[in-house]
Amino acid sequence: MPALPLSGIKVIDMTRVLAGPICGQMLGDFGAEVIKIERPGTGDDSRAFGPPYLTGPDGSRRDNSFYLCANRNKKSVTVNVATAEGQEIIRELARTADVFLENYKVGDLKRYGLDYDAIKAINPRIVYCSVTGFGQTGPYATRAGYDAILQAMGGLMSVTGHLDGEPGEGPMKVGPSIVDYMTGLNSTIGVLSALYHRDANDGEGQHVDACLFDTVIASLSHWLQPYLMSGKVPPRRGTWGNGGMPAGVFRCTDGEIMIVNGNDGQFQRTCAVLGDPDLAKDPRFVKNNDRVVHGKEIMAIFAGLFLKQPVAYWLERLEAVGVPSGPINDFDQVFADPHVQARGMRVTSEHPFEPALSLVRNPLTFLGTPVTEYRAPPLLGSNTDEILSTIGYDGERIDTLRKKGVV
Repeated sequence: MPALPLSGIKVIDMTRVLAGPICGQMLGDFGAEVIKIERPGTGDDSRAFGPPYLTGPDGSRRDNSFYLCANRNKKSVTVNVATAEGQEIIRELARTADVFLENYKVGDLKRYGLDYDAIKAINPRIVYCSVTGFGQTGPYATRAGYDAILQAMGGLMSVTGHLDGEPGEGPMKVGPSIVDYMTGLNSTIGVLSALYHRDANDGEGQHVDACLFDTVIASLSHWLQPYLMSGKVPPRRGTWGNGGMPAGVFRCTDGEIMIVNGNDGQFQRTCAVLGDPDLAKDPRFVKNNDRVVHGKEIMAIFAGLFLKQPVAYWLERLEAVGVPSGPINDFDQVFADPHVQARGMRVTSEHPFEPALSLVRNPLTFLGTPVTEYRAPPLLGSNTDEILSTIGYDGERIDTLRKKGVV
């Protein structure tokens, strides 16, 4: 089996909750040795975010689903960074590390001697990535950042939700913590780019500044560009598409379907499937620009036509003529889908409390160096002795530090 893309890369992961841990997990999936630093006794905040939990042999609830989703392929080391001895442990680990991840409030690690300048002084090759809510500079830099707050402040909620005038209108949060996840991916891109620059150019590491606020604004992309060009604030569109029309969710006799008419040809074929081919000749709807202008009218007409048959009926016929469409699946239906099964999106990993712990696989597929190992998220502190022994700490010294609450 060929080595994974990041084999030989060592990562110190001092992040908690979701955005930073997602970055560490991605690097671990790609073969890096990721050493997760956690508080003795409690660990990552997300270990106790609420049910469901795994259950230990003693019946205790240990490690909830939130923690499990973002911490596979890591090693857990407990260190109290508020102590001088704990800080020295982190610095010793960082001397031989390639990457240092942290998501503390701006300036917090400076008081511990673990900020970028301090780590760079002992390891100029370090790629130091700070993941925060608002970035390292600017008037909001010291604020804590939470996904829902950034969805609101960054504009995402303003364009998400039912159209004005519809029942339930108003700004709406996207279900999952999508800004956290995207920031984790951006952090991964930043780390990999900085590693390449270091190794391909001058051998120097650098500080990567990744934050949720920048990420959510940049992610608005094709929603934001029209505003930058026209100065007009866009309205919420519900499930309407962002380009081709009509596009959106339509109710059928037994459920709902999502369709996208990305061009005039797809619109014409959809009209034929719906039993009203002459609709495509209506002057209001002939060209996509016309359908955008008359969006409410064409959406209302389509809504009435789709109500005549069940979801499967429409999916079969739309697929046959090449019109993009799909059912509105819940999670049961997602993992029952034969394509999802063929792609192996659900993987299992052996965990001390669960012999076949289900996880979602890494979404990237490498043909030459495939991700094949999914080591379960570690129990709190399960690798402390192993990792400290690599920097010269023997069993007696580790036991002493453990009694003092340092590890």
